Amino acid sequence: MKWIPSRLALAACAAVVCAGAAAAPTLTPLTGEDLARPRKGAEEWPAAGRTYEGTFSSPLSRINEKNVKGLGLAWHLDLPTDRGLEATPLVVDGVMYFSLPWGHAMAVDARSGKTLWHYDPGEVKKVAKDTCCDAVNRGVALWGDKVFVGVIDGRLVALDRATGKVAWEVQTVDRSQPYTITSQPLVMKDIVVIGNSGADFGVRGYITAYDTKTGKQLWRFYTVPGDPSKPFEHEELAVAAKTWKGDKYWKYGGGGTVWGNMNYDPELDLLYVGTGNGSPWNREVRSPGGGDNLFLSSILAIKPETGKLVWHYQTTPGESWDYTATANMVLATLKIGGKERKVLMQFPKNGFFYVLDRATGELLSADKVGKVTWAKRVDLKTGRPVEEPGARYETKPILLWPGAYGAHSWQPMAFSQKTGLVYIPYQEMAGGYRNEGKEFVHRKGTFNTGSAFFDGTSFPRRFASGALVAWDPVKRKAAWKVPLASVWNGGALATDGDLVFQGNAHGEFVAYGATTGKPLWRFDAQTGVLASASTYSIDGEQFVAVLAGWGGGAPMVGGEADNFTGVRNKSRLLVFKLGGTGSLPPLPAKEESRRVPTGTDASGESIAIGSKTFHIYCSKCHGVGGESGGLVPDLRRTPYTLSAEAFRAVVTNGIEARGMPSFSSEVQPQDIEHIRAYLLDKEKKDFGQTSAKK
Repeated sequence: MKWIPSRLALAACAAVVCAGAAAAPTLTPLTGEDLARPRKGAEEWPAAGRTYEGTFSSPLSRINEKNVKGLGLAWHLDLPTDRGLEATPLVVDGVMYFSLPWGHAMAVDARSGKTLWHYDPGEVKKVAKDTCCDAVNRGVALWGDKVFVGVIDGRLVALDRATGKVAWEVQTVDRSQPYTITSQPLVMKDIVVIGNSGADFGVRGYITAYDTKTGKQLWRFYTVPGDPSKPFEHEELAVAAKTWKGDKYWKYGGGGTVWGNMNYDPELDLLYVGTGNGSPWNREVRSPGGGDNLFLSSILAIKPETGKLVWHYQTTPGESWDYTATANMVLATLKIGGKERKVLMQFPKNGFFYVLDRATGELLSADKVGKVTWAKRVDLKTGRPVEEPGARYETKPILLWPGAYGAHSWQPMAFSQKTGLVYIPYQEMAGGYRNEGKEFVHRKGTFNTGSAFFDGTSFPRRFASGALVAWDPVKRKAAWKVPLASVWNGGALATDGDLVFQGNAHGEFVAYGATTGKPLWRFDAQTGVLASASTYSIDGEQFVAVLAGWGGGAPMVGGEADNFTGVRNKSRLLVFKLGGTGSLPPLPAKEESRRVPTGTDASGESIAIGSKTFHIYCSKCHGVGGESGGLVPDLRRTPYTLSAEAFRAVVTNGIEARGMPSFSSEVQPQDIEHIRAYLLDKEKKDFGQTSAKK
């Protein structure tokens, strides 16, 4: 059965959210079968990783290692945002669907790039202070005649696929708490599931299931226990509560937010969910006395109709390092020990590559992919890591690998059934941790790590590098590795054309040989590329599509190790084909500040107070040490800093239209003066000579 949007609906769309709604495509409602096995085979890309398996790979091979040098730009679309782009474009019935930062969503003609509609969630930038890692969004989900998108302010919105008009919306979080949504929904069996973000700021994680037709809540699964004086919301929490200590964790939030990709196995009827870090990070603060702190940093297998837990596996018991297990998971069938096994694979932040039996949760293997110093190995009998002495930094600070960026963050890895290899956006960067212990103060509107992680010192470039690693999950070793000079490179796409596509932090989009790792083609994207690409075919012609736009956590926090590449944000949708002859317009010349550093007459004490306050409230967007990644103003150089009055007005009142919230309830007037003194002194040190009084 096929449906075509009515003329009345299209007219309403054009008046509200559409641009160029003429020549509407014929749309077919999507089902679970379409998301498990796309009805047009390799031609379409209907889900984040193409199917419920989440492989981020395609059987298409018209573009292959022999002819990829002939790949060219078919068309591009400039996008109305200046924040990081992290979504993978979905393509069904000749229409491409994707999300933008803050929770915007768009539909365009997949042949030409002509905009069909654009959903704007309204005034949501006031929640910017609740975002830890840019106002990004990791994609939409399709089901039936609807498009589902999570909005930064916690709403789940169902849109009409043909018009972009709102069918229903529901607020999924308590807006008095620092919750946000940056993740992609997952839909199965007329159920749409969504998680949330905010563990770094002090929230309690959960996922919620809603009816796709009405938005009615069906169930909610909390990932950590709440107030012990109240009844458990569901029976699994009674077990989890026994693994937590003390009486403060629930006041601090607990964490465990679900902000990564989810998967579904139709045959086993299991929903797979990865959970996040503790809140605060440091277990000594949130759960003094120890404990595994279930279900932090865990993989959960849940029945989608009831929300009941079937099994769980915890990658990092008693998590203390921001080692989330929210990296994308891949469902596959591997021959292990001579036996076909239905497995789930994940390479989370902690540096171990896990292979689990996805029916039972049995751990089949866990191996270090790169530099890992917090644990010696994972004991396959117990499933637990064997930690290195002192790794928990209870008594003295420690420098260890991976740091909070992880050996692998959210950028999707891809699995090729043809080569049997998993292609991983690997990164190697240290982390410095110090136990705040009794010094810890829980503050609203900022990071609450309990580990003194953001202390004003950014890691130098020599501490950070990346790689594209081809990992053999059966042989349990790397097949090849392509070194990259920076962390924070893009997600992967594998195709049966023996190709792997990946963008990088240097502003390139590159095709590698899938069996060799040899770079075969590259394109200057003029901006950092973070998202995974998708590929599709129309009328026998194969296209590769990627959202290009620098941003996300690393550039926002800033520092030399993150931003030395110097790329800027230029948000675009890029689509390639063989013989494509398109080109990008040249970027405007970069404006260099000619301001002469003035320094400050403030005392050293004032500057020190300003540094501490800046790194509590400001560094999450304006960068550690004030070294911004270019997405927001560099406060060492902005004219606002020169004027005490202007600087005070911006911090107190905010500039909501630009995503700058008001900090009037967090920062006192004298603190603002201290922050300004720190920034003026930092400018002089970085661009001139310090004049601070001792």
